[in-house]
Amino acid sequence: MKNSILLFVILVSCTSSFAQSATWIWYPGDFEIYLSNQVQQRRTDRGTLSPVFWKIDSHYALVDFHKDFTLSQPEDVNIYAEGRYNVRLDGQLIEGTPQKITVPAGKHRINIKVFNQANVPAIYVSGKTVFSDAGWQLTFEDKVWIDEVGNASDISATRWLYAGHWNLNDPTHPPSTFKLPVIAQRPVNTESKLIDFGKETFGFIQLHGVKGKGNLTLYYGESKEEALSEKGAETLDKLSFDLSSKKDSTMPDSKAFRYVNVVTDGNISIDSVTMLYEYADVKAKGDFKCSDEEINRIYEVAKYTFQLNTREFFLDGIKRDRWVWSGDAYQSYLMNYYLWFDNETVSRTLLALRGKDPVTSHINTIMDYSFYWFLGIYDYYLYTGDQTFIKQFYPRMQGLMEYCLGRRDKEGLMVGMSGDWIFIDWADKLSKKGAVSFEQLLLCRSLETMALCADIANEKTDAERYKKYAAELKAKLFSFYWNETKQALVHSRVNGQQTENVTRYANMFAIFFDYFNQQQKESVKKSVLLNDSIQKITTPYMRFYELEALCVMGEQGYVLREMKDYWGGMLKLGATSFWEEYKPDLHGDEHYAMYGRPFGKSLCHAWGASPIYLLGKYYLGVKPTSPGYGTYDIQPALGGLQWIHGHVPTPKGNIEVKCSTKEMNITTAEGVGTLRFKSVVKPVCTNAVINSKGDWYEMSMEPNKNYIIKYVAEK
Repeated sequence: MKNSILLFVILVSCTSSFAQSATWIWYPGDFEIYLSNQVQQRRTDRGTLSPVFWKIDSHYALVDFHKDFTLSQPEDVNIYAEGRYNVRLDGQLIEGTPQKITVPAGKHRINIKVFNQANVPAIYVSGKTVFSDAGWQLTFEDKVWIDEVGNASDISATRWLYAGHWNLNDPTHPPSTFKLPVIAQRPVNTESKLIDFGKETFGFIQLHGVKGKGNLTLYYGESKEEALSEKGAETLDKLSFDLSSKKDSTMPDSKAFRYVNVVTDGNISIDSVTMLYEYADVKAKGDFKCSDEEINRIYEVAKYTFQLNTREFFLDGIKRDRWVWSGDAYQSYLMNYYLWFDNETVSRTLLALRGKDPVTSHINTIMDYSFYWFLGIYDYYLYTGDQTFIKQFYPRMQGLMEYCLGRRDKEGLMVGMSGDWIFIDWADKLSKKGAVSFEQLLLCRSLETMALCADIANEKTDAERYKKYAAELKAKLFSFYWNETKQALVHSRVNGQQTENVTRYANMFAIFFDYFNQQQKESVKKSVLLNDSIQKITTPYMRFYELEALCVMGEQGYVLREMKDYWGGMLKLGATSFWEEYKPDLHGDEHYAMYGRPFGKSLCHAWGASPIYLLGKYYLGVKPTSPGYGTYDIQPALGGLQWIHGHVPTPKGNIEVKCSTKEMNITTAEGVGTLRFKSVVKPVCTNAVINSKGDWYEMSMEPNKNYIIKYVAEK
C-alpha cells in the first residue's frame, strides 16, 4: 500500500457542470516542485542514476484549505483528497473522514486539512455550486493565509493568492498519478538488430514476443554510431529473461533515440520492436512559411526539436541531461510565445526552477541562470499580461533578488563567489575572472524586472529601491565597461580596471535591451557583431541572441544567410532535430563528441530551435508593446525573401501576416496594433490612414480587422 492515502467515492450524480468547474488544487508551486523532482531524477548515465547537483526543495506536507460559500438551498458536496484529511464546517469538526457532506442553505465556511508526506496534499471538491477552484484560500500552517488581494500579514490580516491548479479535472486521477500521453510508433526499418525509427524521438521501447533464457541489452543512439558503440552509448537498458513462452516487455523508463541496438546472449529471441512515443499535449498556434524551401525545412525541424523538449517542463535536451535549466528554459519561453503560447508550461517551469526559501545558491548554481529567471518573468508578463502570477510569487522573486544583491563586491558588481558557476556559454578561453560585464547587464535587467513586479504587487517602497539600483548599475555599465577606442563594452573588470578583451555577449544583449543609443548600436554592429576578429559563437544557445541583436539592427538579410549556413549545415549532415552545438569544421564522428565523451553532445537540444522565435518576431515582425498584447507592433521584414506568411498567437487570438514585395495582408487580433514598414512608392490601404514617419510609414490597426496594403518593398 502506498504511504499516501487517496480517499474518493463514486458520485451519486455527476453533472457536466461539475467536470467543467471543479479541479484538483494544491498549495501554489508545490505540485510544480514535486513534479520537477520526479522528472529530473529520471536521468541515467549508462543505466546509473544521475541526479541534479543543486539543492532541491519539497512540498509542504500539511495544508489547510478553506473557502466561504453562500447557498440558496442545501447542497450535497463530494470530497476527494490526496492524503489523510479532516473536514470542518463553520469551524465544527465533522467526525471521521467524510467523503460527502451536506451544506445547509446560508453562508458557510468549509475547511479541509490534508496531510501527505509522500505526495502533494491536494483536494477535489464537487457540488452544484461548491467546488474546488482557484478561489480557495490555503496555508501550510505558517499562520499566513493566501489569496489574491496581495496584503501580507498574519491570519487576522490576510494575504490572498489563488490556489495552485493545472486542469487536472478528473477526481479519480489525483496529481500524483499525472503522466504525459503516449502513442504507439513503429520503426521505419531494421538493419540486423539495429532498429531505426527514422528520426530523433522519445519514449519507451517495447519488445514483442520475447522468449528464451539469457541477457538482453538495448543501446540507444541519437546517431547510428552511438547505438553501435557498446562502450560509448550514453543510455542503455540491461535485462535478463527466462521465458518458456513469448511475452511482451515495455521498458520502465523513457529514452531519447533514433536508433536502438539490440544485443542478446543465450537463446533469447524477439519477434519485433516498437515504441510508445511520449509527448506533451500542446497544440501549435503559430506557424511560418516563406519562398525559401530550406528556411521552411529549418522552421519545421526547429518546431519538432522544440516539441520534443516541451514536456512537463521545458527541458534542455531529451537524451543527456533531461533537467530544467534556467538559461535553456528562458529561450524556450520566447519560442513558446511564437508557437504554442502555452502559459502553463512557462509558469510551471518558472516555479520549478525557483523552488522555495531560503535561497542558498543561484538557480542551477549558475549566476547568469538566476538572472534569466527574472528575465523570464519580465517577458511572461509582457506577452500574457498575467498579473496574478506576479502578485502570488512576488515574495519568491524578492527572496532570490536579495540573495543576488548580497553577492556583490564593494563596487556593487556581481562577482563569482564560492559555489557560483559563471557559465555565459560553452566557449574556449572565455575568462570568468573579476566582474564580467555580461553578468552586470543581466542583473540590471533583473532589477528593472523587480521594480516592475514590486509595483504590480503594490510594494511601492521596493519598486523605488529596485529602480534606483537599476539606474545606478546601468550608469556603471558605461563608466566601467564602455571603451571609446574599441567602440564596445569590454568583457570584464579585474582589480578595478578594464580588461582588453571584447566579446560579443554583453554587447549584443545591450542592443536588444535597448541600453545603447543609436550611434553606439551602429558602432557595436561594426566593431563586434560583424567583426570576424571577435571570438565567434559556436552554440545555438548564444547564436540565438547574436542573431536577435542583428535583427534589431535591421540585418534580416544577413541573419537569413546565417540561418541557412548554420542550421542548414546541420540539416546537410542528416540532422532530424537541432543540436546542442555545431562546429562546421568538424568531420564524421567528431560532431557527436562533447564533455570529453564520444557521444556526449545532445542532438536534440531546446536552444537549437531558436529560428521559431527569430522568424516570428523579426520576419513576421510581431511583438507586444504593452502587457498581454494590449498594444503591439507589426514590422514585417522579408530579408531577401519573396514572400512570408504566418500566424503569431496572442492571449486573444492569432495575428496573421502575409507579406510579399508588393503587398501586405494583415489580420489583427484583440488589442491595438501599429504597422511599420518602408516603401519605395507611396503605399495605399483602403480602410486605414497611412502616415509618413521619415523613412518609414506607420498605420494604426483596429482589433479583429483585415488590412491589405499595396506598396513596393526596398531591395
